[in-house]
Amino acid sequence: MAHRLATALALAAALAGGTVQVERFGGAAEFGGPLFDGPLFGGGKDGGWCVVLLGNDPREIGGYRLESRLGAGGMGVVYRARSVSGRQVAVKVIRPELAQDPEFRARFRQEVAAARKVSGAFTAPVIDADPDAREPWLATLFIAGPPLGEQVARHGPLEAGAVRQLAAGLAEALQDIHRAGMVHRDLKPGNVLLAADGPRVIDFGIARALDGTQLTSTGVVVGTPPFMAPEQFQQGVTSSATDIFALGSVLVFAGTGRGPFGADSGHAVGFRVVYEEPDLTGLPAELRPLILPCLAKDPAQRPTVEQLLAQQSDVLTTPTVRLREAPHPRTVRTGPVPAPAPASAPAPEEESEGAGIGLMVLMMLVPLLIVALIGFLML
Repeated sequence: MAHRLATALALAAALAGGTVQVERFGGAAEFGGPLFDGPLFGGGKDGGWCVVLLGNDPREIGGYRLESRLGAGGMGVVYRARSVSGRQVAVKVIRPELAQDPEFRARFRQEVAAARKVSGAFTAPVIDADPDAREPWLATLFIAGPPLGEQVARHGPLEAGAVRQLAAGLAEALQDIHRAGMVHRDLKPGNVLLAADGPRVIDFGIARALDGTQLTSTGVVVGTPPFMAPEQFQQGVTSSATDIFALGSVLVFAGTGRGPFGADSGHAVGFRVVYEEPDLTGLPAELRPLILPCLAKDPAQRPTVEQLLAQQSDVLTTPTVRLREAPHPRTVRTGPVPAPAPASAPAPEEESEGAGIGLMVLMMLVPLLIVALIGFLML
């Protein structure tokens, strides 16, 4: 099976006009190339076959040695790479046609500078970048964990408690992003990585650099339709409230395995986002008070991240597992409580009395033993 899969990959790469290297390693991987854009397959915990690099991919960028492709999209290709010291990073390289746009470079430079200020516990921080390179790039800390979309596709929707934990982590990430004066603009399951110690939000703010480029001037709205807000479709504007709407859609996906407005054509999804109510079929009832306000059509009616965190704090700090305790007495005493009598008091007295008798017997036997010994010696 592995051999046939590797052969198929090589054939696909040949049709795409390049070569491909295939190796076995543990963890998820994505393949992006001229013929396809999105995940192809990934390895499980025991390892799997994955695409490493295409023949026309660079082997080094900015001093980072590239090891494999993590994904490809509208802005460029993301690689897994290592620094000279061995530190793992994710390097995003911008598409050449965007790099030729001076306005894009200027906005990309501004967004990278703003993104460097975000260093929350639930974000993947930007640690290096070169917006002035021939092919602009930025490097973020590599997060070991599958994207939320991949996790749900493989294992099904998350349980209600896990969705609440996810909501708290994503709200904290958005809080850090908004404090830096940024808006994510493209929060979606593919931009949420599930690390062992909590979720991580990636690609925050960078989508703003596409404003005014050829991609947007031709009527293409930047974002992912199933997770976009009504104002993005209607006016093309974004704010912190836009991220809250996307957060609600992501949480519905996490809890049901699908978005609240479907996932078919962009126009159909856009119509439902603007004019129809979200489909929450299958979403646990206990999650609806948390998620439904986030999906309000009017941005002013959506909660802030601070309100969401306050709401989650009341829920998540309530213990869900209690240890079994000893039964409490049914009677209640008032007044001074008498000191309990020592239960083992008689034992020391018995031991002391027995020890005294033994000592007396020993003292009586010693003279008799001495007399017997002297008589024996005189024989």
